[in-house]
Amino acid sequence: MEWLRELLRVTDVGFLVYFAMINTSYLILLALASVEFGQHVRRAPFAGADDMLSSPLTFPITMIVPAYNEQAGIVAAVQAIAALEYPRFEIVVVDDGSTDGTFEQLQRHFGLVEVPRVVPSEVPTEGAVLSVHVAADNPDGLVVIRKVNGGKADALNVGINAAQHPLLCMVDADSILDPKSLLAVAKPFADDPIRVVATGGVVRIANGCRVVGGRIVEARMPTQWLPRIQVVEYLRAFLMGRAGWSRVGGLVVISGAFGLFRRDLVVQVGGMALDTVGEDAELVVRLHRYLRTHVDDYRIVFVSEPVSWSEAPATVRTLGRQRRRWHRGLAEILYRHRQMLGRPRYGMVGTVALPWYLLFELLAPLIELAAVFLVPAGLIVGVINVSFAWRFVLVAYGYALMISLAALLLEELSFHRYPRMRDLGIGVAAAVAENIGYRQLMALWQAAGILDAVWQRRRVWGDHTRQGFGDPGSPG
Repeated sequence: MEWLRELLRVTDVGFLVYFAMINTSYLILLALASVEFGQHVRRAPFAGADDMLSSPLTFPITMIVPAYNEQAGIVAAVQAIAALEYPRFEIVVVDDGSTDGTFEQLQRHFGLVEVPRVVPSEVPTEGAVLSVHVAADNPDGLVVIRKVNGGKADALNVGINAAQHPLLCMVDADSILDPKSLLAVAKPFADDPIRVVATGGVVRIANGCRVVGGRIVEARMPTQWLPRIQVVEYLRAFLMGRAGWSRVGGLVVISGAFGLFRRDLVVQVGGMALDTVGEDAELVVRLHRYLRTHVDDYRIVFVSEPVSWSEAPATVRTLGRQRRRWHRGLAEILYRHRQMLGRPRYGMVGTVALPWYLLFELLAPLIELAAVFLVPAGLIVGVINVSFAWRFVLVAYGYALMISLAALLLEELSFHRYPRMRDLGIGVAAAVAENIGYRQLMALWQAAGILDAVWQRRRVWGDHTRQGFGDPGSPG
């Protein structure tokens, strides 16, 4: 029994140190993000978006929208993209074998006409293309490709092959973009066209927001607590994590819900990987790996202002599948690119960012679950006292709560997206609620994702039943 007591004592102290380290790293990222946002706010009035809108030299963009059973929100998403303020772009929707009315919704609203267009094979694909359609009144602006189901990465690769323009913007079919978001996320390419190879923007939760004509006209907190907690998560991930990593040149995640890439480089590295569920982040890491070897200087940038609004899972079952899939993707990425870990030749990504994701993202749920059981066990057998247990709670949960509240405050000071004080109060309550049951459930789902990666279970898109954004063209 004595050795078991000593093991519990050492383990519990280790948990305390681990959570202190992880939350301190979050605080450092938050500080870096605050510097980034301060500079962004000062630059915003002089960003030159109007010049980009009128300039014939602005790079045209292909918007790739992979869709699988998205009938509830696909029309609103395409309407929002079509209404973006940008001089020249095309929309390529890839219907990946949907079994609902996704295609029929598009055909009815946009008057699709089938055309004899051949999609080239510059990057590998699996699901065969069945037909290509264009909008009758805008054949160069909207293309819809129907294909055999092959997964999200396969659908994106078909869109990459069909793209006509030098920049690719990958957008989730359940997303609604702010009108000026494309101008803002493309601005780094206009400012530094030689070095910038990819940019990513902020993704926020659309649940509860008022939608008119495919646009968010009023941001509101969701009415359900599960999406409310996800609002806090997204604010923390984008405002703190990605902005902070971008500041130091260590950005390794650009969300598949809203990312802009140079097409020539995406084709050069082989397009989206077909054997991982984390294809968006894997592409970014693969670009880093390729460019650190072949290019002297490049930039992958997070842009603070562009906003893509996505529908968050509203049920525990759907959320669990999503987070399990996300964590499996992280495990697959880190294993695939394990040679980069700790290697100075890969710069900040190899020496800091990827080791951080291994220690504080991939392994975090396993350590969280172990702590949930072993800290109470240490208290019960008397190897730790109540004072230590309280210190652990304050470091693991109180410190984390402080970080979440700081992210909410940073968002309010920088962008003020939620105009009602009530919404801010709900955000604070959601930050508290996140630590009571939600975090522990999340750890279970993420641990299951690690097991899925280890056991190489079958990869699927995931069944996210959409509630939609209301009738297109009317309040939702």
